[in-house]
Amino acid sequence: MIRSLVCAIAFLTRAPLPARLAFTTADVGRAMLWFPLVGALLGALALAERHLLADRLPPTLIAILLLGTIALATGALHLDGLADMADGFGGGRTREDVLRIMRDHVIGAYGACALIFVIGVQVAALAALLAAGDDRIVVLAPALGRWGAVPVGAVVPYARKDVAAGGAVIDHVGAREVLGATLTAGALAIGLCGWRGVALWAVVGAITALQARWCVRKIGGVTGDTTGANIVVCEAAIYVVALALR
Repeated sequence: MIRSLVCAIAFLTRAPLPARLAFTTADVGRAMLWFPLVGALLGALALAERHLLADRLPPTLIAILLLGTIALATGALHLDGLADMADGFGGGRTREDVLRIMRDHVIGAYGACALIFVIGVQVAALAALLAAGDDRIVVLAPALGRWGAVPVGAVVPYARKDVAAGGAVIDHVGAREVLGATLTAGALAIGLCGWRGVALWAVVGAITALQARWCVRKIGGVTGDTTGANIVVCEAAIYVVALALR
C-alpha cells in the first residue's frame, strides 16, 4: 500500500522522490486508488500557503499564488492536458487528426484560449471564496477533481492503439481502485463541506460522465490529455458551484 501511495505521488506531482524508484503502468493504474488523497495533500499545501499570506495580501493575489503553487507542484501536468485537448478537439476533423494534434507539444489558439478562460474562472471564483473565508474548498477541489479520473479509467477504453507492451495506465484500473478512491472522495466531501461537498461531488461526476461520453464519440475513448483536462475543468466548476451555493 505504501508503494502504491508513493507511486501516486510520483505520478501526480513533482515531489523529489528517490531516483531509484521505478514504476510500471500497472503500478500507476493500481495507484489511482490514492488519487483523491494526493489531491487533498496538494490542497493542504495550498491551504497552508493561504494561511501564511492571509493577513498580508489581497484575496485575488492569494488565489493566483495558490493556483500557481499547485501548478508548480504538479508540473502543470493537467493544464497541459487541457491545452492539448482543446487544440485537438477544436482543430481536428477526424479521430486521427485529433489524436495527432493532441500529441503535438505546440499550443495553438484553442489551447491558449482554454487556458486563459479556465484559469481566469478559477482565479475569480477562488478569490471570492477566500474573501468569504471559505478555505475548505481549497483542499476539496483538487481531491474531487482527481477522483473523476478513477471511474473513467475503469470503464472507458484508452483511445490510442499504439501503447507500449505494458498497456495503458487505465488498463490496470479495476473495482478496488474505484471503490477506494470513491470512499476517500466521499469522506473528504462530507467531512470538509457536508451536504455542499456532496453536491460538489455530484457536479464532478456529471461533468466527468459528459466529458467521457464526448471523448468516446470523438476519438473512441480517453487519453492522458483528456483526463488532465477533465481534472482542471472539474476544479474550476467546483470553485464556481461552491461560490453559488453560498
